[in-house]
Amino acid sequence: MNFLYLKRTRVLISLFFFLLTSFLFLNINEWFTSQFSGLINYLQFTPSIIKFLNTAGFSTLGFLVIIILTFLFGRIYCSTICPLGTFQDIVSYFSKKISKKRKHFLLKPYSLVKYSILAITIIFVLGGSIYLLILLDPFSIFGKIISNIVRPLLLIMNNILASMLESLGIYWLYPVEIRNIDWISVSVAFIFFISIGMMSFVRGRLYCNLVCPVGTLLGLFSKFSFYKIAIDKANCRSCNLCEKECKAGCIDKKNKIIDFSRCVGCFNCFTACHSDGITYKTALRNTIGYEETESDEPRRAFLKSLLIYFSSLTGISLSQVKIIPKKESTVPINKKFPVSPPGSISIDHFTSSCTACHLCVSACPTQVLQPSFLEYGFLGMMQPRMDYKTSFCNYDCVICSEVCPTGAIQKIIADEKKLCQLGKAVFVKENCIVYTEETACGACSEHCPTKAVDMLEPHKNLKAPKLNNDICIGCGACEFACPTKPYKAIYVEGNQIHLAAKKPKLEKLEQQLDIKEDFPF
Repeated sequence: MNFLYLKRTRVLISLFFFLLTSFLFLNINEWFTSQFSGLINYLQFTPSIIKFLNTAGFSTLGFLVIIILTFLFGRIYCSTICPLGTFQDIVSYFSKKISKKRKHFLLKPYSLVKYSILAITIIFVLGGSIYLLILLDPFSIFGKIISNIVRPLLLIMNNILASMLESLGIYWLYPVEIRNIDWISVSVAFIFFISIGMMSFVRGRLYCNLVCPVGTLLGLFSKFSFYKIAIDKANCRSCNLCEKECKAGCIDKKNKIIDFSRCVGCFNCFTACHSDGITYKTALRNTIGYEETESDEPRRAFLKSLLIYFSSLTGISLSQVKIIPKKESTVPINKKFPVSPPGSISIDHFTSSCTACHLCVSACPTQVLQPSFLEYGFLGMMQPRMDYKTSFCNYDCVICSEVCPTGAIQKIIADEKKLCQLGKAVFVKENCIVYTEETACGACSEHCPTKAVDMLEPHKNLKAPKLNNDICIGCGACEFACPTKPYKAIYVEGNQIHLAAKKPKLEKLEQQLDIKEDFPF
C-alpha cells in the first residue's frame, strides 16, 4: 500500500500549527491573538492538562484528545502539533541541505535518563511545583524563543522599515515602542535555541526522545497504540534507507525492528523505502515483524500508575510626566510581594500553574507583563510579573486572561477587572518632590484611573498625594508615572490573594449647562 501521502499530510498540518502558534507569540495582530488563542492552544498537551486542573471543563480536554490520538496512531502530537517539534524538523531539514552526506542511524534509548527526567518532573508537579515544566515543556520553550528572540528582532526590523517608508511618504507601517528587553530571559531563550538547535542539527529528534517529559510520556502511551509503523520482513530488502532517514533514530536495520515508543510519526521511512518494506500494523494483526526492544513490564507498571493518577484528577500608553527631579530620591523600596496579572487569583495559584510560555508577555499591549527574575523565588524564575517600572496595566484590558493556555490567568471580564485589586499603592513621602523640592507634581494622581491617588493633602502652598486604597486596584499607573529616581515616591505592593476594590465615586459636574440657551457658536 502506498503511504507517501502520509508524510505530505503531516508536513502540511505541522506547518499549519507552527505558523499559527508563531503568529500567536509574535502578536502581529491583537485581534488574532485574543480571538483564536484558545483554539490554537487547545491541543497543546501540558497547558491543557494544567488548565484542566485549574478549571475542569470540556474546553480544557485537549490533552485527552492527544492521549486518544496517541493510543490510536502514536506520537501524532510530537510530529504535527508541537511547535518545538516542527522547529527541530526544520533545523534537521536544513542540516541535510547543508551536508547531503549527513544520515541518521539507530540511537540508544537511554531509558534510564529519559524516564528519570519524567519521574522527577511528575514528582515536582505532585509536590506543587512546575519548575521543571517551565524548563522542559516544549510549548513553553518555543514560546520563550519566539517571545524573547524572534519578536524583538521583528519589532526592530519593523521600526527600521517604518522609518524608511516614512521618509518616502509611505505610512503602511507604524513604529512600535519596545519598552523593555529582559536580558536574563533572552539569555535563557538563546541557550534553549542553540542547544536544541544543535541537537536537531546533529541527531534529529534527540531532545524529544531524551529530555522532553511530554515526549517520554506519550512514548509510553504509544507502546499500546492500535496502529503502529512496522517493518515487513517479507518485503524488506535490507537497503537501510529507512534507518538513514529516521530522525528519531528508532529503526534497527540489523534486527529489522522499530522502537515505536521513540517514533515521532514523521513518516520519512515511508518515502525512503522503495520495496514496501515499511507498513502499518494494527493491534489485531501481529504477524508482521515488529518486536519490542526492551521488557515491557516496568513501563507497563509505570504507565498504570500514571493512568490511575490522571484519572483521579478533578481540579488542579500613558507618557511619563515631563517633570525632571533635581535631586535623587533616597528611601529604597522593598516590596514584600510581586504583583501577579489580573485573573491570576493569587500568587500561589499563578506560580503553581504558569509554565512561563510568555504568551501573555507577547500579547500585553502596554508591555507591563515582563519575565521575573527572583520576585517569585528561584522556582518561579521567568514567570511573568507586573513590572510597573516598564509600564502600567490598562484599566479595561483583559487580553492576558484571554490568551493564557494553562488557566494560570483565568478569564476575567472588563467590569470585574476594574474592581480586581492586584495590590495597594504605598506612598513614600520622603521621596516625593512635593516635599523634597517644594515642586508641584501630581503625576500619580493624573494617571490614576480610579482616583485612589488624589492631590488632596495640603503642603504649604502645594498639594501632595493622598491615598484611598479602598478603591485602588493596583494597576501601577501611579508608579509608572512617578518621575522620581532611583526610587519611586509611590509604588504598588502586591496582594498575595487578589481582593475586590470598592467602586470609585463619580463626581458630579459643578457647572450646569443650560440646554435652553442657544449655542454660542
